[in-house]
Amino acid sequence: MGLHPKGFDLSLDRITRLLDVLGNPHRKLPPVIHVAGTNGKGSVTAFSRALLEAGGYSAHVHTSPHLVNWHERYRIGVKGGRGQLVDDAVFAEAVRRVADANAGQHITVFEILTAVTFILFSEHPADAAIIEVGLGGRFDATNVISDPAVSVIMPISLDHQPYLGDRVELIAVEKAGIMKPGFPVVIGHQEYDAALDVLMSTAERLHCPSAVFGQDFMAHEEYGRLVYQDEFGLADLPLPRLPGRHQYANAAAAIRAVKAAGFTVTETMMEKAMSSVEWPGRLQRLSEGRLLSHAPAGAEIWIDGGHNPGAGEVIAEAMANFEERQPRPLFLIIGMINTKDPVGYFRAFAGLVEKVFCVPIRGSEAMIDPVILSNAAYDAGLVAEPMSTVGDALETIKAVLDPEALPPRILVGGSLYLVGDVLSDNGTPPK
Repeated sequence: MGLHPKGFDLSLDRITRLLDVLGNPHRKLPPVIHVAGTNGKGSVTAFSRALLEAGGYSAHVHTSPHLVNWHERYRIGVKGGRGQLVDDAVFAEAVRRVADANAGQHITVFEILTAVTFILFSEHPADAAIIEVGLGGRFDATNVISDPAVSVIMPISLDHQPYLGDRVELIAVEKAGIMKPGFPVVIGHQEYDAALDVLMSTAERLHCPSAVFGQDFMAHEEYGRLVYQDEFGLADLPLPRLPGRHQYANAAAAIRAVKAAGFTVTETMMEKAMSSVEWPGRLQRLSEGRLLSHAPAGAEIWIDGGHNPGAGEVIAEAMANFEERQPRPLFLIIGMINTKDPVGYFRAFAGLVEKVFCVPIRGSEAMIDPVILSNAAYDAGLVAEPMSTVGDALETIKAVLDPEALPPRILVGGSLYLVGDVLSDNGTPPK
Protein backbone atom coordinates (compact mmCIF):
# COMPACT_ATOMS: atom_id res chain seq x y z
CA MET A 1 0.00 0.00 0.00
CA GLY A 2 2.96 2.29 0.57
CA LEU A 3 4.53 1.52 -2.80
CA HIS A 4 1.50 1.74 -5.07
CA PRO A 5 -1.26 4.31 -5.61
CA LYS A 6 -4.57 3.88 -3.85
CA GLY A 7 -7.84 3.96 -5.72
CA PHE A 8 -8.55 2.80 -9.24
CA ASP A 9 -6.98 3.49 -12.63
CA LEU A 10 -9.19 1.50 -14.98
CA SER A 11 -7.13 0.11 -17.86
CA LEU A 12 -5.90 -3.28 -19.06
CA ASP A 13 -2.54 -2.07 -20.39
CA ARG A 14 -0.53 -2.35 -17.17
CA ILE A 15 -1.91 -5.73 -16.10
CA THR A 16 -1.43 -7.14 -19.62
CA ARG A 17 2.20 -6.01 -19.65
CA LEU A 18 2.83 -7.48 -16.21
CA LEU A 19 1.16 -10.80 -16.99
CA ASP A 20 3.22 -11.12 -20.16
CA VAL A 21 6.41 -10.83 -18.09
CA LEU A 22 5.04 -13.50 -15.72
CA GLY A 23 4.36 -15.93 -18.57
CA ASN A 24 0.64 -15.17 -18.90
CA PRO A 25 -0.65 -17.27 -15.98
CA HIS A 26 -4.22 -16.11 -16.68
CA ARG A 27 -4.18 -18.40 -19.73
CA LYS A 28 -3.43 -21.45 -17.57
CA LEU A 29 -6.43 -21.39 -15.26
CA PRO A 30 -9.06 -24.06 -14.66
CA PRO A 31 -12.56 -23.20 -16.02
CA VAL A 32 -13.42 -19.68 -14.81
CA ILE A 33 -16.73 -18.47 -13.40
CA HIS A 34 -16.29 -14.69 -13.79
CA VAL A 35 -18.65 -12.60 -11.61
CA ALA A 36 -19.58 -8.91 -11.93
CA GLY A 37 -22.43 -6.73 -10.59
CA THR A 38 -23.13 -3.96 -8.10
CA ASN A 39 -24.61 -6.18 -5.39
CA GLY A 40 -24.66 -9.93 -4.87
CA LYS A 41 -21.23 -10.71 -6.35
CA GLY A 42 -19.90 -12.13 -3.11
CA SER A 43 -23.05 -14.11 -2.39
CA VAL A 44 -23.20 -15.76 -5.81
CA THR A 45 -19.49 -16.52 -5.47
CA ALA A 46 -20.13 -18.15 -2.09
CA PHE A 47 -23.07 -20.18 -3.42
CA SER A 48 -21.05 -21.28 -6.46
CA ARG A 49 -18.20 -22.44 -4.27
CA ALA A 50 -20.61 -24.30 -1.95
CA LEU A 51 -22.23 -26.05 -4.92
CA LEU A 52 -18.94 -27.16 -6.41
CA GLU A 53 -17.56 -28.36 -3.10
CA ALA A 54 -20.82 -30.21 -2.40
CA GLY A 55 -20.15 -32.17 -5.58
CA GLY A 56 -16.58 -33.00 -4.61
CA TYR A 57 -15.08 -30.44 -7.00
CA SER A 58 -12.17 -28.22 -5.99
CA ALA A 59 -12.72 -24.49 -6.54
CA HIS A 60 -10.30 -21.59 -6.24
CA VAL A 61 -12.06 -18.36 -5.15
CA HIS A 62 -10.95 -14.74 -5.58
CA THR A 63 -12.93 -12.01 -3.79
CA SER A 64 -12.28 -8.39 -2.82
CA PRO A 65 -11.85 -6.50 -0.67
CA HIS A 66 -10.66 -8.51 2.31
CA LEU A 67 -12.23 -7.85 5.70
CA VAL A 68 -9.37 -8.36 8.16
CA ASN A 69 -6.43 -10.15 6.52
CA TRP A 70 -5.12 -9.80 2.96
CA HIS A 71 -5.05 -13.55 2.32
CA GLU A 72 -8.86 -13.71 2.59
CA ARG A 73 -8.92 -12.67 -1.07
CA TYR A 74 -7.57 -16.07 -2.15
CA ARG A 75 -9.12 -19.42 -1.30
CA ILE A 76 -7.27 -22.40 -2.75
CA GLY A 77 -9.44 -25.33 -3.80
CA VAL A 78 -8.98 -28.73 -2.19
CA LYS A 79 -10.15 -31.85 -4.04
CA GLY A 80 -13.10 -33.41 -2.23
CA GLY A 81 -12.93 -30.89 0.62
CA ARG A 82 -13.33 -27.31 1.75
CA GLY A 83 -11.02 -24.78 0.12
CA GLN A 84 -8.49 -23.10 2.38
CA LEU A 85 -7.34 -19.49 2.55
CA VAL A 86 -3.90 -19.25 0.99
CA ASP A 87 -0.98 -19.81 3.35
CA ASP A 88 0.74 -16.54 4.33
CA ALA A 89 4.16 -17.71 3.13
CA VAL A 90 2.78 -18.81 -0.25
CA PHE A 91 0.93 -15.52 -0.61
CA ALA A 92 4.00 -13.46 0.33
CA GLU A 93 6.16 -15.33 -2.19
CA ALA A 94 3.60 -14.72 -4.95
CA VAL A 95 3.51 -10.99 -4.12
CA ARG A 96 7.33 -10.87 -4.25
CA ARG A 97 7.40 -12.55 -7.67
CA VAL A 98 4.80 -10.17 -9.06
CA ALA A 99 6.61 -7.13 -7.63
CA ASP A 100 9.91 -8.30 -9.15
CA ALA A 101 8.25 -8.80 -12.54
CA ASN A 102 6.69 -5.33 -12.37
CA ALA A 103 10.18 -3.85 -11.86
CA GLY A 104 9.00 -0.64 -10.24
CA GLN A 105 6.69 0.49 -13.05
CA HIS A 106 3.49 2.41 -12.32
CA ILE A 107 0.72 0.03 -11.26
CA THR A 108 -2.14 -0.06 -8.75
CA VAL A 109 -2.43 -2.29 -5.70
CA PHE A 110 -5.43 -4.12 -7.18
CA GLU A 111 -3.50 -4.91 -10.36
CA ILE A 112 -0.66 -6.39 -8.29
CA LEU A 113 -3.15 -8.46 -6.32
CA THR A 114 -4.93 -9.59 -9.48
CA ALA A 115 -1.65 -10.83 -10.94
CA VAL A 116 -1.15 -12.71 -7.65
CA THR A 117 -4.58 -14.32 -8.22
CA PHE A 118 -3.50 -15.68 -11.58
CA ILE A 119 -0.15 -16.89 -10.24
CA LEU A 120 -1.77 -18.76 -7.35
CA PHE A 121 -4.68 -20.21 -9.32
CA SER A 122 -2.55 -21.34 -12.26
CA GLU A 123 0.01 -23.11 -10.06
CA HIS A 124 -2.44 -25.00 -7.81
CA PRO A 125 -4.59 -27.57 -9.66
CA ALA A 126 -8.36 -27.23 -9.30
CA ASP A 127 -11.57 -28.03 -11.13
CA ALA A 128 -12.76 -24.41 -11.28
CA ALA A 129 -11.79 -20.83 -10.47
CA ILE A 130 -14.46 -18.40 -9.27
CA ILE A 131 -13.16 -14.88 -9.86
CA GLU A 132 -14.97 -11.79 -8.63
CA VAL A 133 -14.50 -8.50 -10.47
CA GLY A 134 -13.03 -5.66 -8.42
CA LEU A 135 -14.72 -2.64 -10.00
CA GLY A 136 -16.93 -2.40 -13.08
CA GLY A 137 -15.95 -5.09 -15.54
CA ARG A 138 -14.83 -3.80 -18.91
CA PHE A 139 -11.53 -2.33 -17.69
CA ASP A 140 -11.23 -4.25 -14.43
CA ALA A 141 -7.87 -6.01 -14.08
CA THR A 142 -9.58 -9.43 -13.94
CA ASN A 143 -11.02 -8.87 -17.43
CA VAL A 144 -7.95 -10.20 -19.19
CA ILE A 145 -9.77 -13.55 -18.98
CA SER A 146 -10.72 -14.17 -22.61
CA ASP A 147 -12.46 -17.56 -22.37
CA PRO A 148 -14.60 -17.81 -19.23
CA ALA A 149 -16.61 -20.97 -18.70
CA VAL A 150 -19.42 -18.53 -17.83
CA SER A 151 -19.79 -14.82 -17.12
CA VAL A 152 -22.26 -13.89 -14.37
CA ILE A 153 -23.81 -10.42 -14.06
CA MET A 154 -25.52 -9.79 -10.74
CA PRO A 155 -27.91 -6.92 -9.82
CA ILE A 156 -26.82 -3.52 -11.10
CA SER A 157 -27.55 -0.26 -9.34
CA LEU A 158 -25.82 3.07 -8.70
CA ASP A 159 -22.35 2.82 -7.15
CA HIS A 160 -18.87 4.10 -8.02
CA GLN A 161 -20.48 6.72 -10.29
CA PRO A 162 -17.25 8.71 -10.83
CA TYR A 163 -15.72 5.64 -12.47
CA LEU A 164 -18.69 3.85 -14.03
CA GLY A 165 -21.28 6.51 -14.89
CA ASP A 166 -24.26 8.16 -13.22
CA ARG A 167 -27.05 6.06 -14.81
CA VAL A 168 -27.71 2.35 -14.40
CA GLU A 169 -27.54 1.76 -18.16
CA LEU A 170 -24.03 3.26 -18.26
CA ILE A 171 -22.97 1.10 -15.33
CA ALA A 172 -24.52 -1.92 -17.08
CA VAL A 173 -22.33 -1.28 -20.12
CA GLU A 174 -19.25 -1.47 -17.88
CA LYS A 175 -20.43 -4.64 -16.12
CA ALA A 176 -21.38 -6.26 -19.44
CA GLY A 177 -17.75 -5.82 -20.49
CA ILE A 178 -16.89 -9.21 -18.95
CA MET A 179 -19.03 -11.00 -21.56
CA LYS A 180 -16.91 -12.67 -24.23
CA PRO A 181 -18.10 -13.52 -27.77
CA GLY A 182 -19.71 -16.94 -27.88
CA PHE A 183 -19.23 -17.78 -24.19
CA PRO A 184 -22.21 -18.38 -21.85
CA VAL A 185 -23.59 -15.63 -19.63
CA VAL A 186 -25.98 -15.82 -16.68
CA ILE A 187 -27.87 -12.63 -15.82
CA GLY A 188 -29.05 -12.42 -12.22
CA HIS A 189 -32.13 -10.61 -10.95
CA GLN A 190 -32.18 -7.00 -12.17
CA GLU A 191 -34.29 -4.29 -10.50
CA TYR A 192 -33.88 -1.89 -13.42
CA ASP A 193 -35.23 -2.61 -16.90
CA ALA A 194 -32.64 -0.26 -18.38
CA ALA A 195 -29.83 -2.41 -16.98
CA LEU A 196 -31.47 -5.64 -18.12
CA ASP A 197 -31.95 -4.27 -21.65
CA VAL A 198 -28.25 -3.42 -21.90
CA LEU A 199 -27.18 -6.83 -20.64
CA MET A 200 -29.51 -8.78 -22.91
CA SER A 201 -28.65 -6.74 -26.00
CA THR A 202 -24.93 -7.15 -25.30
CA ALA A 203 -25.31 -10.92 -24.93
CA GLU A 204 -27.27 -11.06 -28.19
CA ARG A 205 -24.72 -8.94 -30.05
CA LEU A 206 -21.85 -11.13 -28.84
CA HIS A 207 -23.79 -14.35 -29.57
CA CYS A 208 -23.48 -15.44 -25.93
CA PRO A 209 -25.80 -18.27 -24.88
CA SER A 210 -27.70 -16.54 -22.08
CA ALA A 211 -29.88 -17.46 -19.12
CA VAL A 212 -31.87 -14.64 -17.49
CA PHE A 213 -33.40 -14.71 -14.01
CA GLY A 214 -37.20 -14.62 -14.20
CA GLN A 215 -37.20 -15.91 -17.77
CA ASP A 216 -34.90 -18.93 -18.00
CA PHE A 217 -34.47 -19.73 -14.32
CA MET A 218 -36.11 -18.60 -11.09
CA ALA A 219 -36.45 -19.29 -7.38
CA HIS A 220 -39.04 -18.53 -4.73
CA GLU A 221 -40.04 -19.55 -1.22
CA GLU A 222 -42.91 -21.98 -0.80
CA TYR A 223 -43.96 -23.48 2.55
CA GLY A 224 -40.59 -22.67 4.10
CA ARG A 225 -38.63 -24.25 1.25
CA LEU A 226 -36.73 -22.83 -1.72
CA VAL A 227 -38.16 -23.87 -5.07
CA TYR A 228 -35.64 -23.56 -7.92
CA GLN A 229 -36.60 -24.06 -11.56
CA ASP A 230 -34.82 -23.84 -14.90
CA GLU A 231 -35.06 -25.54 -18.31
CA PHE A 232 -33.45 -28.66 -16.80
CA GLY A 233 -36.13 -29.18 -14.15
CA LEU A 234 -37.33 -28.22 -10.69
CA ALA A 235 -35.72 -28.69 -7.26
CA ASP A 236 -37.29 -28.48 -3.80
CA LEU A 237 -34.53 -27.25 -1.48
CA PRO A 238 -33.98 -25.99 2.06
CA LEU A 239 -33.89 -22.23 2.40
CA PRO A 240 -30.34 -20.84 2.09
CA ARG A 241 -28.29 -20.54 5.24
CA LEU A 242 -27.56 -16.92 4.26
CA PRO A 243 -30.45 -14.80 5.61
CA GLY A 244 -32.54 -12.44 3.50
CA ARG A 245 -35.05 -12.98 0.70
CA HIS A 246 -32.57 -11.54 -1.81
CA GLN A 247 -30.44 -14.65 -1.31
CA TYR A 248 -33.02 -16.77 -3.15
CA ALA A 249 -32.18 -15.05 -6.43
CA ASN A 250 -28.46 -15.15 -5.63
CA ALA A 251 -28.63 -18.89 -5.00
CA ALA A 252 -30.56 -19.39 -8.23
CA ALA A 253 -27.97 -17.47 -10.25
CA ALA A 254 -25.19 -19.61 -8.77
CA ILE A 255 -26.96 -22.87 -9.58
CA ARG A 256 -27.58 -21.79 -13.17
CA ALA A 257 -24.03 -20.45 -13.53
CA VAL A 258 -22.37 -23.66 -12.32
CA LYS A 259 -24.52 -25.60 -14.77
CA ALA A 260 -23.62 -23.19 -17.59
CA ALA A 261 -19.94 -23.67 -16.74
CA GLY A 262 -20.31 -27.33 -17.66
CA PHE A 263 -20.55 -28.96 -14.24
CA THR A 264 -23.12 -31.57 -13.30
CA VAL A 265 -25.35 -30.18 -10.53
CA THR A 266 -27.52 -32.67 -8.66
CA GLU A 267 -30.35 -31.96 -6.25
CA THR A 268 -28.22 -33.47 -3.48
CA MET A 269 -25.47 -30.92 -4.26
CA MET A 270 -27.99 -28.08 -4.17
CA GLU A 271 -29.41 -29.23 -0.82
CA LYS A 272 -25.96 -29.49 0.73
CA ALA A 273 -24.90 -26.11 -0.67
CA MET A 274 -27.94 -24.28 0.73
CA SER A 275 -27.08 -25.60 4.19
CA SER A 276 -23.30 -25.14 4.08
CA VAL A 277 -22.85 -21.82 2.26
CA GLU A 278 -21.05 -19.09 4.19
CA TRP A 279 -20.17 -15.50 3.37
CA PRO A 280 -18.56 -13.50 6.20
CA GLY A 281 -19.60 -9.91 6.78
CA ARG A 282 -22.86 -10.10 4.86
CA LEU A 283 -25.85 -10.33 7.20
CA GLN A 284 -23.63 -12.28 9.56
CA ARG A 285 -24.81 -12.64 13.13
CA LEU A 286 -22.18 -12.22 15.84
CA SER A 287 -22.85 -14.94 18.39
CA GLU A 288 -19.51 -14.75 20.20
CA GLY A 289 -16.56 -12.40 20.63
CA ARG A 290 -15.29 -9.47 22.65
CA LEU A 291 -17.75 -6.84 21.41
CA LEU A 292 -20.76 -8.66 22.77
CA SER A 293 -19.82 -7.61 26.31
CA HIS A 294 -20.57 -3.99 25.36
CA ALA A 295 -24.09 -4.76 24.11
CA PRO A 296 -27.32 -5.12 26.09
CA ALA A 297 -27.98 -8.63 27.39
CA GLY A 298 -29.76 -10.77 24.82
CA ALA A 299 -29.10 -8.35 21.94
CA GLU A 300 -28.96 -9.64 18.38
CA ILE A 301 -25.95 -8.15 16.60
CA TRP A 302 -25.74 -8.37 12.82
CA ILE A 303 -22.98 -7.08 10.55
CA ASP A 304 -23.27 -6.30 6.85
CA GLY A 305 -20.93 -4.49 4.49
CA GLY A 306 -23.61 -3.36 2.03
CA HIS A 307 -23.03 0.32 1.31
CA ASN A 308 -25.16 1.60 -1.58
CA PRO A 309 -28.90 2.31 -1.92
CA GLY A 310 -29.57 -1.06 -3.56
CA ALA A 311 -27.84 -2.87 -0.71
CA GLY A 312 -29.68 -0.71 1.82
CA GLU A 313 -33.01 -1.84 0.37
CA VAL A 314 -32.29 -5.56 0.61
CA ILE A 315 -30.77 -5.26 4.10
CA ALA A 316 -33.73 -3.19 5.29
CA GLU A 317 -36.10 -5.80 3.85
CA ALA A 318 -34.24 -8.51 5.76
CA MET A 319 -34.50 -6.48 8.99
CA ALA A 320 -38.23 -5.97 8.36
CA ASN A 321 -38.65 -9.73 7.91
CA PHE A 322 -36.81 -10.36 11.18
CA GLU A 323 -39.11 -7.83 12.86
CA GLU A 324 -42.18 -9.58 11.48
CA ARG A 325 -41.07 -12.92 12.89
CA GLN A 326 -39.66 -11.65 16.19
CA PRO A 327 -40.23 -7.96 17.08
CA ARG A 328 -37.28 -6.12 18.63
CA PRO A 329 -36.23 -2.45 18.64
CA LEU A 330 -33.73 -1.91 15.79
CA PHE A 331 -30.62 0.27 16.09
CA LEU A 332 -28.06 0.98 13.37
CA ILE A 333 -24.33 1.59 13.88
CA ILE A 334 -23.05 2.89 10.56
CA GLY A 335 -19.75 4.05 9.06
CA MET A 336 -19.32 4.94 5.37
CA ILE A 337 -16.75 6.28 2.94
CA ASN A 338 -17.21 9.36 0.80
CA THR A 339 -17.75 7.59 -2.53
CA LYS A 340 -21.16 6.36 -1.34
CA ASP A 341 -24.68 7.81 -1.19
CA PRO A 342 -25.49 7.78 2.53
CA VAL A 343 -28.92 9.42 2.21
CA GLY A 344 -29.95 6.81 -0.36
CA TYR A 345 -28.71 4.03 1.92
CA PHE A 346 -30.43 5.40 5.04
CA ARG A 347 -33.72 6.12 3.26
CA ALA A 348 -34.40 2.38 2.99
CA PHE A 349 -34.60 2.13 6.80
CA ALA A 350 -37.21 4.85 7.32
CA GLY A 351 -39.89 3.62 9.73
CA LEU A 352 -37.82 0.64 10.90
CA VAL A 353 -35.13 2.16 13.09
CA GLU A 354 -35.20 3.57 16.62
CA LYS A 355 -31.90 5.43 16.21
CA VAL A 356 -28.70 5.52 14.13
CA PHE A 357 -25.24 5.85 15.65
CA CYS A 358 -22.61 7.05 13.15
CA VAL A 359 -19.00 6.02 13.70
CA PRO A 360 -15.61 6.57 12.04
CA ILE A 361 -13.78 3.91 10.02
CA ARG A 362 -10.29 3.30 11.35
CA GLY A 363 -7.38 4.24 9.13
CA SER A 364 -9.55 5.49 6.26
CA GLU A 365 -8.87 8.93 4.81
CA ALA A 366 -12.05 8.55 2.76
CA MET A 367 -14.41 8.01 5.70
CA ILE A 368 -17.38 10.31 6.12
CA ASP A 369 -17.10 12.25 9.37
CA PRO A 370 -19.67 10.84 11.84
CA VAL A 371 -21.23 14.29 12.29
CA ILE A 372 -21.77 14.65 8.55
CA LEU A 373 -23.02 11.07 8.33
CA SER A 374 -25.49 11.78 11.14
CA ASN A 375 -26.81 14.73 9.13
CA ALA A 376 -27.29 12.43 6.14
CA ALA A 377 -29.30 10.03 8.30
CA TYR A 378 -31.37 12.99 9.53
CA ASP A 379 -32.00 14.03 5.90
CA ALA A 380 -33.33 10.52 5.29
CA GLY A 381 -35.80 10.94 8.16
CA LEU A 382 -33.88 9.05 10.86
CA VAL A 383 -32.77 10.08 14.35
CA ALA A 384 -28.97 9.94 14.49
CA GLU A 385 -26.02 10.67 16.75
CA PRO A 386 -22.26 10.62 16.11
CA MET A 387 -20.14 8.29 18.26
CA SER A 388 -16.41 7.61 18.60
CA THR A 389 -16.40 3.81 18.29
CA VAL A 390 -18.69 0.84 17.75
CA GLY A 391 -18.08 -0.17 21.37
CA ASP A 392 -19.21 3.25 22.59
CA ALA A 393 -22.35 3.00 20.46
CA LEU A 394 -23.15 -0.44 21.93
CA GLU A 395 -22.65 0.90 25.46
CA THR A 396 -24.92 3.87 24.69
CA ILE A 397 -27.67 1.58 23.42
CA LYS A 398 -27.35 -0.42 26.64
CA ALA A 399 -27.59 2.77 28.72
CA VAL A 400 -30.62 4.31 26.98
CA LEU A 401 -32.64 1.14 26.41
CA ASP A 402 -35.76 0.84 28.55
CA PRO A 403 -35.12 -2.02 31.02
CA GLU A 404 -38.63 -3.30 30.25
CA ALA A 405 -38.03 -3.31 26.48
CA LEU A 406 -37.25 -6.39 24.43
CA PRO A 407 -33.53 -6.98 23.82
CA PRO A 408 -32.56 -4.93 20.75
CA ARG A 409 -31.58 -5.94 17.24
CA ILE A 410 -28.43 -4.06 16.19
CA LEU A 411 -27.11 -3.78 12.64
CA VAL A 412 -23.49 -2.67 12.21
CA GLY A 413 -22.48 -1.81 8.66
CA GLY A 414 -22.42 0.68 5.81
CA SER A 415 -18.91 -0.34 4.75
CA LEU A 416 -16.91 -3.53 4.38
CA TYR A 417 -14.03 -1.64 5.98
CA LEU A 418 -16.10 -1.03 9.12
CA VAL A 419 -17.19 -4.68 9.13
CA GLY A 420 -13.52 -5.64 8.93
CA ASP A 421 -12.76 -3.43 11.94
CA VAL A 422 -15.61 -5.06 13.86
CA LEU A 423 -14.49 -8.62 13.07
CA SER A 424 -10.92 -7.70 14.07
CA ASP A 425 -11.99 -6.05 17.33
CA ASN A 426 -14.33 -8.92 18.05
CA GLY A 427 -11.54 -11.47 17.59
CA THR A 428 -13.49 -13.40 14.91
CA PRO A 429 -11.76 -12.90 11.52
CA PRO A 430 -12.96 -14.97 8.52
CA LYS A 431 -11.41 -18.43 8.16
